[in-house]
Amino acid sequence: MAIAITVRPARWDELTVLQDIERAAGRCFRDIGMPEIADDEPLTLDELDPYRRAGLAWVSVDATGTPVAYLIAEHVEGNLHVEQVSVHPDHARRGLGRGLLEHLAEFAGRAGVPALTLTTFTEVPWNAPYYARCGFRRLDDAELTAGLREIREREAAHGLDRWPRVCMRRDVRRHLGPAQ
Repeated sequence: MAIAITVRPARWDELTVLQDIERAAGRCFRDIGMPEIADDEPLTLDELDPYRRAGLAWVSVDATGTPVAYLIAEHVEGNLHVEQVSVHPDHARRGLGRGLLEHLAEFAGRAGVPALTLTTFTEVPWNAPYYARCGFRRLDDAELTAGLREIREREAAHGLDRWPRVCMRRDVRRHLGPAQ
């Protein structure tokens, strides 16, 4: 049974809900031996708000209009880089993450952005294997741009390289109509 997915821009008054979603989603990492990721605090409101102001923060909402998943992105060398996509575990496995990624791809296509990129853990089932099913492909080192290398360096400095990570890319088709 297909479920209707409502995606809309995130609002300022919802940024704390995004933090709560991130904390809840992060707890799943504890179950697979990555407690440092589970305990990592989400972005602060001051860090989240620029994504919202730039029009690069979206939420998937439940029937009451409450965000239960979110995606934030940033422009990196002409592409849109998925900085974070998180789904509250109580709403997982319903296509919400994929719906947010599809929304971003459509947004990018209307804006003439050629690709989506992201970085992720290679051995976490809901990370690299999931993104591959969503149309992303792994980039080898020779394909990494300066911007992606800089992102990976920041991640390594934050301790994320304790587990294998990869950069991924999904080419976007151009869509007609205004970006929204």
